This record gives sequence, C-alpha cells and structure tokens, in this order.
Amino acid sequence: MKLSKKKMVLMSFMLFSLFFGAGNLIFPPFLGQNAGEKMPFAIAAFLITAVILPVLGVIVVAKFDGLDKLARKVDARFAVVFTILIYLSIGPGLGIPRAASVPFEMAVAPYLPSGAPLPVFMLLYSLVFFLTAGWLALTPSKLMERIGRFLTPSLLLLLLFLFVQFVLRGDAGVAAAQADYQANPMVKGFLEGYQTMDTIAALNFGLVIATTLRSLGVEKKNDLIHYTTRAGLAAGAILSAVYLMLSYMGMKSSAVYAIPENGAVVLRLIVKQLFGDVGAVLLAAIFTLACLTTCVGLITSISQFFSSLTDRLKYRQWVYLIAGFSFVVCNQGLNTILGISVPVLNAIYPVSIVLIILGLLDEKLGKNPYMYPAVITVTGIVSCVYCLDYNMHMPLGFLSDLCHTFPLYSLGLGWAGAAAAAALMSHLAYRLRSRRVSQNETEAAA
Repeated sequence: MKLSKKKMVLMSFMLFSLFFGAGNLIFPPFLGQNAGEKMPFAIAAFLITAVILPVLGVIVVAKFDGLDKLARKVDARFAVVFTILIYLSIGPGLGIPRAASVPFEMAVAPYLPSGAPLPVFMLLYSLVFFLTAGWLALTPSKLMERIGRFLTPSLLLLLLFLFVQFVLRGDAGVAAAQADYQANPMVKGFLEGYQTMDTIAALNFGLVIATTLRSLGVEKKNDLIHYTTRAGLAAGAILSAVYLMLSYMGMKSSAVYAIPENGAVVLRLIVKQLFGDVGAVLLAAIFTLACLTTCVGLITSISQFFSSLTDRLKYRQWVYLIAGFSFVVCNQGLNTILGISVPVLNAIYPVSIVLIILGLLDEKLGKNPYMYPAVITVTGIVSCVYCLDYNMHMPLGFLSDLCHTFPLYSLGLGWAGAAAAAALMSHLAYRLRSRRVSQNETEAAA
C-alpha cells in the first residue's frame, strides 16, 4: 500500500513530537550557552546522539519488528531484562515523570505568587497532565491525527515565533566556552546528547510507528521499513533545525546572562527579556506541548509492550497503571528525577547505541554467534563501571583501574574502544572456528 504525502507528513510530525520532550528543550540552549564560541563543534557532535542515532534506532526496530527481537540476538534472557529495563527507565521510572515535572518547575512554578504551596500546584498540574496524556494514549490509532495534525504544528509555530523574535529583538553576546567545552567541545556535545534520552526512546517508538503504519493498511515488512525510514529522516531534519535554533539562542545569550543551572532557565530569561511576564504563557505552552506529546508516545509504546507480555492486564489497564505510577513519581520533584537520570543513562545508553549499530550491520555480520553477546557484554560492563566510578563515586578497584587504561574512558567514551576490541576478537574467533570446521569437513571427506 502507498501512503499519501499528507499521511507521510503527519507521520513525520508525530515521530518528531514523540522524540521532542523535556530534555530536548532543556539541553540544546544550555549547550549553546556553555559552549559559547565553540557551539558549532559541540552541536555537531550533539546531533549524532540526539538525532542520527535515534533515527537509526527507529529504523532498526522496524527492521527487527520490535526491540525484544533485536535484543534476542544477544541472548533470550538479556532480551527480557534489557527490554524491561529500557521501558522502565524511559517510561514510568524516569522519562515520563520528567516529562511532567519539567514544564511545571521550569515554566509554571517561577511565575506563581510568592508563598504559593508548590506541592499542591504541582499535584493539580500533574493530575491534569496525566489525565490528558492517558486519554490520548487510550486510542493509539488516533495518535497520528491528533499529534501530527494539531499538537506538533502548534509547537513548531511557537518555537519558530520565539526564535524569530530573538533574532530580531533579543539581547546578544557570545562568551568564551566553559572549561569542559573549551577542552573537548565535540566529546562534551556527544555526551550531552545522552540527556535527550532519544536513542533509548527510539527503541520504544519504532513499535509505535509500526503499529500506526499497520493501522493505515501497511503490512509488508519492506513497506514498513521504507515508510519508517522516510518518517525518521523527515523527523530527524525537523529535530536538527529545532536544536540548531535553540543552541543558537543559547550561544548568542552566553555573554548576556550568567551560566544558569539548566537550559530551562536560559529560555525563561530570553522569554522574559522579549515579552516580559506575559511570556510565561508562551513558555508554559511550549514546554507543556513538547512534554505532553512525548509522554503520550511513551505511555502508548510501553503499554503495548507489557500488554503483549501477559494476558493478565489489557492495554487500557496498562495505560492507567503507567500513567498513575508516573503521576506519583513526578511529584517527588525534578531534582530527584534528574539526579537519577545521569547514572542510569551513562549505564544503558552505550549499550543501546552499540545494539543499534550491530542491528544496522546485522546482514554483514553473517552468522557469527560471538559478535552480539561479546560486544554487548563488554560495552555493558565498561558502562556500568564508569557509572559507579564517576557518577556514584564507588570505584571497583582492579576493574576500575583496568577501565582507566581504555582511550577516552575519563570522558565517558571508554566503552567505544572496548566495544571495537570485542568486535575484532569476535570476528577473529569466528573466522578461526570456521576454518577449523572447514578443515574437519575436508579431512572427513578424504
């Protein structure tokens, strides 16, 4: 079946909105302000982990017809554990609560009257937020229409309006890069892309896109991959444009405002300078729309996954459960959520990246039984050691000392060299085994 251009546009808009949530708004302007004059280098690397890998992730998941099937290339038990860990971390344990708490704490709370009971207002805001998100997630077949036709265009128009106003009327000045960006702008930008959580989210959203395409009558696997690829490329182009706008705003305001604690403060300062206190409405609308669409996509994909695991709870019941649990977690506060996110992402993001790369190269890897298990295991170990070593300050003695010998380990990229070495060893081991099997067959035939 051939999809019309209109449906492809709506599909691309929907995928963009699924990706574009809390972290996508916060981190690009923060990167721009911290990177200052080094912003072009930092944003170039940021786009690798925040755009290119997520798009490839959606394509790979469509190719394998689900994250669990891709993860089974490593091991059946790994597939279960890793898939559940991904869905929980990007979902009710971290991603969904963050999507609700960020717009409140960054775009609503600062404008409430002095002395207002923030926990009460947060409770009311998150209740309305999750009731809306849950209602939208109850009918996944209508996501493309509701998100692609209404929510995404509204969000993009608001962001474009803000950017144009900043270019025309914003206070501007570019400062020197902060220390981390001055030394390694591209490495720092690459790692900042983790914070968007989009490479992990892509492993979820591939299922949402496939489900939506099937609801439109697209059933053949080649057609699913084709349309998923087209939607991914279009969504990636929109994401890149928005990231460039946001990081540009951060860079051009780097000499105007003192470095704040996060990118939401950067946006708040810019909006206040442009529109005064009335700008609070614009900022709240941008944050809420961005986070709501991502939240709906996450609730949908996670509910679809868990409803396929067990017959005890149906899809609608999983929607209620995930939305309710996320409502409870988000009321613990944004700082608590963000404090958990960094070590979790440092531990599982590299594994997600390597799994996507292996999935893309699957046909070229042949039937090598060592490749997936060896490379993923090594990547996971190095990532977890780094997380314990640097994020939780719990060094593991000899193991930590060994990992410190890996190139770029102190910068958070030690897993890359370790994964490459494991891939090379796996390839050599497979060739050696194949040669022995061939020799044994020749001797047997003789």
